[in-house]
Amino acid sequence: MAHPKTMRAVVVRGGKGPADALDVDDIPLPTVSGNQALVRIKAFGLNRMDLLQREAKYPLPPQAPETLGVEFSGTIETLGPNANKDFKVGDEVFGLAYGGAYAQYIAVSTNMLIHKLSELSWEEAAGIPETWITATQALYLVGEYKPGQSVLWHAGASSVSIAGIQLSKADGAKAIYVTAGSQEKIDFCVKELGATAGFNYHTQDWSAEVLKATNGEGVNVIVDYIGANYFQGNLDAAAKDGHIVNLAFLGGTKLPEGVDISPFLRKRIRFEGSTLRSRDEGYQKKLRDTLVEHALPKFRDGSFKVFVEKVFPMEQIVEAHKLMETNQTKGKIICTVS
Repeated sequence: MAHPKTMRAVVVRGGKGPADALDVDDIPLPTVSGNQALVRIKAFGLNRMDLLQREAKYPLPPQAPETLGVEFSGTIETLGPNANKDFKVGDEVFGLAYGGAYAQYIAVSTNMLIHKLSELSWEEAAGIPETWITATQALYLVGEYKPGQSVLWHAGASSVSIAGIQLSKADGAKAIYVTAGSQEKIDFCVKELGATAGFNYHTQDWSAEVLKATNGEGVNVIVDYIGANYFQGNLDAAAKDGHIVNLAFLGGTKLPEGVDISPFLRKRIRFEGSTLRSRDEGYQKKLRDTLVEHALPKFRDGSFKVFVEKVFPMEQIVEAHKLMETNQTKGKIICTVS
């Protein structure tokens, strides 16, 4: 069938700005080449990096289009000449892209697509790729988690940690701890997701609490998005031979005075930073395959859940970004595309 030459997509007026700079406009339809598919998008997920990209504070990988958005669900409309043979026109899919998901259509590598399960709604499927792949990467590839170890997920009610808690639990973690900013979020992590215990970073000294809960041993794997002002706490809370995985700097990049780095040697700690979006396709495909293997069967039988906080139509993208900026949400914010 003949495609339109343009499509509706979210644009940032002036190239960068606050949430109010977002608008929906007509832009050229992407062209498909090589191993790509053109997917007609049904829904897309919001991520914190979208806020940074909107403000021009996020370094874009060279293959990313200007349009925001890295995760989506939809149906395949056309396929490039070298597309992965597992996919055909009309397939219902969800996947991860370098960008371009805030739109009616996206051109994306077929190596980064996953067949949508009938058990998942379009909205749920759109909320899986970035968060579950990031959690998988942090826990296994970087954190080198082994069953029977203990894990601390900071920002426990964030989408990546929601995925991570479920992954850790399913894979036999000895204990799963979280930090969060409210009792409501801690209760959600413990009662809904099965974390062992949670600590309120506003009212508790979380690193001291982690040590108390582990009889002074600390935890084997820590997944951190905060950076500078959790640096000391992470070193203190890590176990011998512990791995600290740093994914973001929500708490800044400059260390406060008087940070004591002696635990690095005393406890043989490894601190490693990681990103997902700047990785090559081969690395991302390996993570996609791990997700399909580990997580898809559990999405099918309902033991893994995608928590969707709120769904907006794409036309309400300003409201969706403003909601994300409040830091009040538990789970994904999703937009639907008509």
